[in-house]
Amino acid sequence: MQWLNQNSGAISALTGILTLLVWLFYAQLLYNGYIRQRRPRIIINRGSGKNLTSLCLISNMSAEAIFVQHIIAVLETEEGEKQLDIVDYQRSGDEEQQYRSHQGPLDSGAYLHVGSFRQILEHLTDHHGLNDDGKEALSRRAYRALEIRVVAIYGSEDNPIGARRRFRLDPEGDDCRLIPDGLDTQRLASRRQRHRIRQWMQEL
Repeated sequence: MQWLNQNSGAISALTGILTLLVWLFYAQLLYNGYIRQRRPRIIINRGSGKNLTSLCLISNMSAEAIFVQHIIAVLETEEGEKQLDIVDYQRSGDEEQQYRSHQGPLDSGAYLHVGSFRQILEHLTDHHGLNDDGKEALSRRAYRALEIRVVAIYGSEDNPIGARRRFRLDPEGDDCRLIPDGLDTQRLASRRQRHRIRQWMQEL
């Protein structure tokens, strides 16, 4: 007790420092949890198979709704990249013109499908005049990969966010297998990445 009385000042200072460190630790945990909850999260995936008949699914796993502005399909060929904004789909049928738009809000936990990868590829190749002989052209080895990019506005933010995922096209008979480059969708939300997103929008 005598030693405690003699060193009470130092003990109080040390206790205060330890208490401050504990509070800083918990504050950091709370801040990281808040940032993680506020972080936009868009997932691009394939559904119902692993070939071109698979559906292209876009899911919003963010805490708030997003507004989908652009869905860009990029086909990598031996002659370079060919891209097309597929957020608005329009095709002339036998009797009437089909029109569908995927632009608009997407609630938290909701998803949308923008058609099959075959439909996306056909739409893109038709637009660029690459698909002269029908579906047989889809399995050409000249087509290397198909990348899907999403540009959206998250919550009350002014600057757009983005997501991208690349699928390699592996010819398999008359069809192609879709092989994702990575295990997850690449999230684009940093300052440098948002500058790249604005470049995408200017190129469109």
